[in-house]
Amino acid sequence: MELLKKDTNFNFLAARRWAALASAALLLVSVAALVQQRLNFGIDFTGGTLVEVSYDEPVDLAQVRTVLDAAGYDRAIVQRFGAARDILVRLPLAEDGDAGAAVQSGALMRALRMPFAESLSPDSSGIRQQCLDANGETADCRVQMRRVEFVGPQFGDELTELGSLAMLYALIGILVYVAWRFQWRFALGSVAALVHDVLIVVGFFSVFQVEFSLPVLAAVLAVIGYSLNDTIVVFDRIRENFRRMRKSPGVQVINVSINQTLRRTLLTSVTTLLVVLALLILGGEVIRGFALALLVGVLVGTYSSIFVASPIVLALGISRGDLMPVKKEGEEQAPLP
Repeated sequence: MELLKKDTNFNFLAARRWAALASAALLLVSVAALVQQRLNFGIDFTGGTLVEVSYDEPVDLAQVRTVLDAAGYDRAIVQRFGAARDILVRLPLAEDGDAGAAVQSGALMRALRMPFAESLSPDSSGIRQQCLDANGETADCRVQMRRVEFVGPQFGDELTELGSLAMLYALIGILVYVAWRFQWRFALGSVAALVHDVLIVVGFFSVFQVEFSLPVLAAVLAVIGYSLNDTIVVFDRIRENFRRMRKSPGVQVINVSINQTLRRTLLTSVTTLLVVLALLILGGEVIRGFALALLVGVLVGTYSSIFVASPIVLALGISRGDLMPVKKEGEEQAPLP
């Protein structure tokens, strides 16, 4: 709590070489994983069939996976979807497109209903209770298909391309804005920190083969905004202190600036992490990838604003003269009578 009461006096830049080694190691692992293992793209990118299934009572996902494995759906991904009795099953791409997806979903529902076939008994009227599933077919009410969706491979390819372009355009826009708002050294430092953050977050998903879906891509873009905001706050204080601490060397000015913004950085990171942890623990399987990407991104973004962006600006040779406003010719001349 002492950090929240007064400005600290840590020598962050003394550890910039160790931080550079740590960042280089993380980036090396991330790039190697992306090259060797690649990303475990979800159905949004690869295409496939998505089936939402509802049970009349809470269901154990392990039992559902066992049933699907026995039926030959060993590549199916089973997740909870809202309540404990609702699940989401993702199947690989069907060869026959929409027609194949319909056949695939029908066979899947027959496999899921098989364990209930012998235990089903007629109701009090002597007639087994029946419902209509998403395809309009008669089915037992204990296991119902709520909806089925097919995502084609062309859509997945377009989504991959557009997602990559979105990140590229975001980085270019940030580079231009920071160069105009501050100075080109700050622009290079901020973009380097953002590339550092994105590669580590994406590399994390590649190393642990966590499914990379459309919500995860949205989280990566959110990480870019979060990390940039934190970095801009530090840069703004660095610019002010360079003009104020005229006789101090650059290392001291940047160290003082980081310490002065440390309380704000910690408060922002901790409060954000509390929300992200709540989403990760209580949000369910549907948004788990989104929350996990934000968790890694907030941690890495906080680290990079201190140990990546600022040291890069220092290494590029920033000085007080680079931040002073340019004087116009004849500005200091006496006005004409």
